[in-house]
Amino acid sequence: MFNRIASLLTICLLLISVVWLNGCNTVEGAGKDIERGGEHLQDAAD
Repeated sequence: MFNRIASLLTICLLLISVVWLNGCNTVEGAGKDIERGGEHLQDAAD
């Protein structure tokens, strides 16, 4: 019983880690896109 719970917990932690690491790249990319969009708006305003 303990081995099954430990295995399930390990799998859950691995899945959370993978999702979290992928999320970092996504947020970074989105931040760059937003920054570029802001720069274009500034240029248009000038």
